[in-house]
Amino acid sequence: MESNAMLAIGAALAVGLPALATAWAQGRIGPAAAATLAEKPELSTTAIILIAIPETMVILGFVVAVMILLRSGGAGG
Repeated sequence: MESNAMLAIGAALAVGLPALATAWAQGRIGPAAAATLAEKPELSTTAIILIAIPETMVILGFVVAVMILLRSGGAGG
């Protein structure tokens, strides 16, 4: 495989795997947060924070992917 292809696969994995993990985590957090808010609406800030925290994994994965592509000489090949 070419070097550029391996870099593209690495960049895709850097975004894709955290995205899958985030989807799984939010799939668990969302219903729990909804049930909590039904009983205690005053915990809405905590629920929003708990839903937003997994998103940082995708953002960091995106940053890593951009760094991989830029350090390899650009995304254009």
